[in-house]
Amino acid sequence: MFTLLSRITGLIRDQLIAATFGASALTDAYNVAFRIPNMFRRFFAEGAFSQAFVPSLGYARVQKGDEAAAQFVSQIATVLLWVLTLTCVVGVIGAPALVWLMAGGLQQNPQGYETAIGLTRWMFPYLGLISLAGLCAAVLNTYQRFAVPAMAPVLLNLSMIAAAWLLGPWLGSQGVEPIYAMAAGVLLGGVLQLGLQGWALARLGRFPDFGLTWTRFRAAYKDESTRSVLRLMLPVLFGVGVSQISLLINTQIASRLATGSVTWLSNADRLMEFPTAMLGVALGVVLTPRLSAARAAMQVEQYSAMLDWGLRLVVVLGLPCACALLLFHVPLAATLFHYGAYLATDALQTAKALQAYGVGLLGLVAIKVLASGFYANKDTSTPVKIAVVVLVVTQLLNLLWVPWLQHAGLALSIGVGALINAGGLLWVLVRRGVFVPQPGWGLFLLQVVVATALMGGVLFWANGQINWLNPEGGKALRALILAGDIVLAAAVFFGALALLRFNLKRLVRP
Repeated sequence: MFTLLSRITGLIRDQLIAATFGASALTDAYNVAFRIPNMFRRFFAEGAFSQAFVPSLGYARVQKGDEAAAQFVSQIATVLLWVLTLTCVVGVIGAPALVWLMAGGLQQNPQGYETAIGLTRWMFPYLGLISLAGLCAAVLNTYQRFAVPAMAPVLLNLSMIAAAWLLGPWLGSQGVEPIYAMAAGVLLGGVLQLGLQGWALARLGRFPDFGLTWTRFRAAYKDESTRSVLRLMLPVLFGVGVSQISLLINTQIASRLATGSVTWLSNADRLMEFPTAMLGVALGVVLTPRLSAARAAMQVEQYSAMLDWGLRLVVVLGLPCACALLLFHVPLAATLFHYGAYLATDALQTAKALQAYGVGLLGLVAIKVLASGFYANKDTSTPVKIAVVVLVVTQLLNLLWVPWLQHAGLALSIGVGALINAGGLLWVLVRRGVFVPQPGWGLFLLQVVVATALMGGVLFWANGQINWLNPEGGKALRALILAGDIVLAAAVFFGALALLRFNLKRLVRP
């Protein structure tokens, strides 16, 4: 529920930013600047850190008890705090170099380039706030407290909405570029997220004891439990580094395309976050601690059954979403973003990227589930090796598609790369015998494909009913028509499943 609310408020946030600032060199600058701390976040929060920390905390809790687990968390928190402080200082000082590495093409517009540097300096401390919030979220998830971590991103979105709506116009009246309001919104959102999750941990009696002295840091760093997490992080850091190198290259390419390309891709990515977050990220968060506990208790059959459940849920909900992005991309992009300063041409360019992303949606979602199967088993190297291959393939595809499809070619390369990545992870799990698919996959796939095809027919028909970019009845009527079409498509999909005697109840929980 809170994950859905997070995505809805995130969409409203991006709609407001698009309508207020449009797609320009300045919005490209904002998107690049916001992407920089979020890139490092993959190392210190949800990425390498959590993938090494969560399984280790699960093992410590199962094998040594809650008190030992609490001590383990405090040691890790101390090291993380010191590393983040140093990283933030270096990031603020080195903002010009970071922007040049991430999006040197912004130099085509000097104002946009300088704005990107300024915004990066203001927003980089968000990395420290959100990474510590990520630590709190990892502990809460391990103790089966999922609501607060899922709700925390809503606070960031609300802060940024308030910044765009209230602070931006005020800055403009003071002679300051209004886009700088977004930096204030990001920082406030980071403070609120950390505060909420820290409060939840304190109520649980598990708030970390941060070591603020050099002596405490040295002791925590030398602790064997800390070293074990760092050893687990090394291959994951390499893997996350591979994915971030891909992001860096793609952003660099986008910054050298037409002005607005970074913004078009960012808004398409926001729409992609609905299915990827609701399915992939949410499933990964729920499955990783449970899979870790199952492996620690040597419950091999339960471990495999949970993976099977996760993959079936990915297919039954991910396939119709992918179909919608492929066939209904223009109505979605136009209805959600074509307002104010965001022109019809901008909405169309966003739709092209959204359709290209849709090709790989199943892969993007499935990776989160499949990777959890490796991390729960403390195997962090195999996903890295597969990610290296995917990086090479993705960039080769960019050479083929970007000259032809421009920014949409970048999205298509990412989507196809995700399918290859997911296929490789699945093949390894099956080959090793770690994952044994449950009976009935053939009939299951047939039922879902038939239902999706019928739904696709409805969307294909609805796509041609009005001019989505310039609706005659106005934008409010367009939104109502879109909502009705989505409800109709969902009714056809689930109705078809019911007629095909598909048992949805078995997918409610693992």
